[in-house]
Amino acid sequence: MSSLTKTRLHAPALAELDPEERMSRDEICSLQLTRLQQTVRHAYANVPLYTRKFDEAGVHPDDIRTLDDVTKLPFTTKDDLRVSYPFGMFAVPMDQVARIHTSSGTTGLPTVVGYTKEDLRMWAGLVARSLRAAGVRPGMKVHNAYGYGLFTGGLGAHAGIEALGATAIPMSGGQTSKQVQMIRDFEPDVIMSTPSYLLTISDAMAKVGMDPRRSSLKVGVLGAEPWTNQMRLELENRLDFDALDIYGLSEVMGPGVGSECIESKDGPHLWEDHFLPEVLDSATLAPLNDGETGELVFTSLTKQAFPVIRYRTRDLTRLLPGSGRPGMRRMEKITGRNDDMIILRGVNLFPTQIEEIVLGITHLSPHFVIELTRPERMDQLTVRIERHESSSSADSTLACTVLVKKVKDLIGSSIAVTILEPGELARSEGKLRRVYDLR
Repeated sequence: MSSLTKTRLHAPALAELDPEERMSRDEICSLQLTRLQQTVRHAYANVPLYTRKFDEAGVHPDDIRTLDDVTKLPFTTKDDLRVSYPFGMFAVPMDQVARIHTSSGTTGLPTVVGYTKEDLRMWAGLVARSLRAAGVRPGMKVHNAYGYGLFTGGLGAHAGIEALGATAIPMSGGQTSKQVQMIRDFEPDVIMSTPSYLLTISDAMAKVGMDPRRSSLKVGVLGAEPWTNQMRLELENRLDFDALDIYGLSEVMGPGVGSECIESKDGPHLWEDHFLPEVLDSATLAPLNDGETGELVFTSLTKQAFPVIRYRTRDLTRLLPGSGRPGMRRMEKITGRNDDMIILRGVNLFPTQIEEIVLGITHLSPHFVIELTRPERMDQLTVRIERHESSSSADSTLACTVLVKKVKDLIGSSIAVTILEPGELARSEGKLRRVYDLR
């Protein structure tokens, strides 16, 4: 970095907010009901899967008279999207679809989502809103290290950067040495990436003699994978900046469904003028009250090409009152998913629980993977983790003993730990693969 002075970004002024961001809770709920009724009619009339599922459930769009009536509607799951592959969930003719994205499809057929021109305009506006909430302003340079292509992250973030009036640097994922060069030479104010890949980038900075804390970066807008507040502290300490969470998923829109506000950093505010969230008991699917933890479910309220009704995200969280945007509820930071849960000899645990413990132990690096094996018909969890570069073998061995004890005390599971040398594990260049099930 040159002689730039790093200054902290700040919250937007009231006049900079969208009108919906300034609405009261009652105004938001009234808008949600109008848009819910329109969306339900649109989906029922134009998506055969919803016509069939509504009829089987004995519910008609005219039955939706209050927001609570959303519980009468059937759920949508990833399997529904795959059964309708590729374009069966589209609610408009193909000549009105301006863009198509898909999920990775690593566990089966990819889920396919479509957008009209109006959908793309709305999406860009919500990503711009999210960036503004994170302290980004027109004229700032934003280094976009989300992957471009069928994945929604890269292009979704790019459009929002430009809609805000900021300068997009479309780096995409990978080519880590070039990432470092571009950050050094272009001096961006903001980086967008997965948190795990930003760890990789900061490691690469240090290896070429570039102090990450002296880079031009003032804020990271990070998402696309669960990450803990301990990871936030790790990144903020490494880079001397603010790390904020942007939330989204391709089936609902992509990045920008919600974002943390820089003045509070207390969980993403959900843009409830465009999405209706619910939290359900994971076992019974009964609705839970705000403040209770369960599975997050979304109904889109303004999407044209791909409306989604009560989509089960599998993300675990709870809904809380708004802080930075009082009319919009926020959600607790996502640190686990139903399908990420590991059941180890009768104990339920999430990879992020181990991450939180690891990041609180000196002499261990944040680079680790979890391996699940079944020797002699008994499940075994082994954490393979690198020692910190500044730590001796003796110190890191003692730290591993601390890790085993803390996991047992805090989670209730017995684990094994294998200590590795710095750089021995493959580095993330996008979404992190943390668990390897070898059973």
